Amino acid sequence: MTSDRAQTDRRFPARLFRHGAEPDPRFTLANERTFLAWIRTALALIAGGVALEALGLDLHPGYRLAAAIVLIAAGLVTPLLAWAGWYTTERALRHSRPLPAPVLALPTALAIVIAAALVALAVLNR
Repeated sequence: MTSDRAQTDRRFPARLFRHGAEPDPRFTLANERTFLAWIRTALALIAGGVALEALGLDLHPGYRLAAAIVLIAAGLVTPLLAWAGWYTTERALRHSRPLPAPVLALPTALAIVIAAALVALAVLNR
């Protein structure tokens, strides 16, 4: 049978799990579900950006391309911010500290608003 320390050392990232106390598993699992939801959001953003260009819609090409780039860029950044959010939340849980403020909601909302505005301009200027 392995010790608790050996079990902790096999978890990734080990530097996170070596410190603090194990939180209630429900909170850890909720944190993981939130991370996975952001990953799904990233996939949707990338798919939306690819679809704008791949479908070749009858829209102003410059605005359409700009909207696609905004969506794809947001989809590329989202997993990185999601990982950072998961990590800082897990660390706070392990040390019984207040949870950090969300970092993804505002940038994602801004990217979607910008992309939508660009698509609207593309429709108006076709």
